[in-house]
Amino acid sequence: MNNRLEEIRKQRGIKQEELAAALEVSRQTIGSLENGRYNPSILLAFKIARYFGMSIEEIFIYEEDEKA
Repeated sequence: MNNRLEEIRKQRGIKQEELAAALEVSRQTIGSLENGRYNPSILLAFKIARYFGMSIEEIFIYEEDEKA
């Protein structure tokens, strides 16, 4: 699964540390999500989407969708 987390975060001028604090995760978790080394839990995906005021699908791209 790919995601647009880094792109969206940078567009809004938010640092990894700020996002991590708001979501109650480590900065390393944010970095791992952005680099595709880690897929979020459903709860974390919802928290991220809510934080940015977006849908989960706008942030996280399911691989099957990419092939369509």
